Amino acid sequence: MENYNSLADDFYVNMNLSTEMDLAGSRETILHYAEQMQKKYPEMKNFYGRDKGDFVLEEDKDGGAYRWCSVEPRRVCSGYVNPPKIKDALMQHRHALDLAPYILSLSPLDCEALDLLIGFDFTYRGNQNQLIAEALGVCPALEKLSYMPGTTFINNEPTLTLSLDDDCRLQCRVGLETRTNAYQIRTGEYQEEQLSVYVTARKYGSLDANTTYVAAVDELSDLACDVVENYVAEAVLEPLARTISLR
Repeated sequence: MENYNSLADDFYVNMNLSTEMDLAGSRETILHYAEQMQKKYPEMKNFYGRDKGDFVLEEDKDGGAYRWCSVEPRRVCSGYVNPPKIKDALMQHRHALDLAPYILSLSPLDCEALDLLIGFDFTYRGNQNQLIAEALGVCPALEKLSYMPGTTFINNEPTLTLSLDDDCRLQCRVGLETRTNAYQIRTGEYQEEQLSVYVTARKYGSLDANTTYVAAVDELSDLACDVVENYVAEAVLEPLARTISLR
């Protein structure tokens, strides 16, 4: 599957590389990294700093689809919201990881964790916790609780994390996140907010001697896409979309 846009209102593909040591963070270094990203993607024109030494380069958000990247004291990030095809986002992340070792003095040893996240957002006005229960059901061991008289779901965010190897360094996490709070449920005053589904493939620890960050993120992207296409799309995303459309 090349295009995930039909699976939710919005989708995005993010790469996060967390390091054990502080990254090279001089003015010249940060600007050189941003300039090299902009050279590859000229529409990334908005550069700004945030608190705690974070620097962001991004495209305009008005069109609904945009690229962004950031450098933090101990993290390199890259993201693409609503890419035309998932391979477009992956090419951007590979470029970011190609640049990082040379410009930011990043060694394969200096990897705390590398993440590839595919996220899906559904816009829904109402009790999102209740919606999840109706669309996906409740864990059988806890389902009887939902039949208690007068009950309302105020928190229902299923999460599952799996290890893909014996030493638990390669993991995959599927989780749902709601934005409904108790005040909204009590008053019945809901805003149009995002219900999110996250599929995260993560690799912990230093890379092997002959492995590059680009090769590592390719492995993670294969895993995350496999989980989306063969396990999450039909069992989670489609039921959510169907249930929302019936409201």
